Amino acid sequence: MTPGELRALCLSFNGSAEDFPFDAATSVFRVEGRMFALTALDASPLKVSLKCDPDEAVRLRGEHPELIVPGWHLNKRHWNTVTADADLPDRVVRELTEDSYDLVVAGLPRATRLRLDRP
Repeated sequence: MTPGELRALCLSFNGSAEDFPFDAATSVFRVEGRMFALTALDASPLKVSLKCDPDEAVRLRGEHPELIVPGWHLNKRHWNTVTADADLPDRVVRELTEDSYDLVVAGLPRATRLRLDRP
């Protein structure tokens, strides 16, 4: 997955926005002010930190120990850092990014979730 594809994917979700609270190189993607993805789009290899169900996070780390590791500078129970290179299929990166967004949205108030579900 290219940096442009990752950025476009993150911004394709309803209500998503990008900001740079840490520095000019680190993109933070949020929904309703809550982070669901964190990446340095100009880094090589491209890595993205994503929220994950704790049990799923452990399973993924076991399946892809070289490519999926505990979240860097994040709660290691709830966040994974994923290397989005050719060794990990784009489909997997897309699914993990969507799961991260969905987990964050699930924690939002009901009225906000309903508003985000509208086309």
